[in-house]
Amino acid sequence: VQLQASGGGLVQAGGSLTLSCAASGSIFSMNDMGWYRQAPGKERELVAGITSGGSTNYAYNVKGRFTISRDNAKNTVYLQMNSLKPEDTAVYYCNVEYSSSRFPFNTLNAWGQGTQVTVSS
Repeated sequence: VQLQASGGGLVQAGGSLTLSCAASGSIFSMNDMGWYRQAPGKERELVAGITSGGSTNYAYNVKGRFTISRDNAKNTVYLQMNSLKPEDTAVYYCNVEYSSSRFPFNTLNAWGQGTQVTVSS
């Protein structure tokens, strides 16, 4: 399975960006999907997650500013980021749990390649 993330870039504080991550390959179904980020010198942290049923959860410091969503028909997860702050600067990674369409049809996990988000003050 390959995950292709896009949408990162440079934006001024207060601006908005939308990240997308499309999965392709031997996928029977997508389960939980999420976005993580890693700033220089810091550990990777969960930003937002969404279950197959559409339930969402957010890190406390992005709640109310970020919105995660998914399009199951396209095997794609999105992250709408509004009111961006300099402290949101990081490499953002998508992560998906999926059921493989290949025998033995395991539940597997995959990471995207990361997309840089830089917020200037």
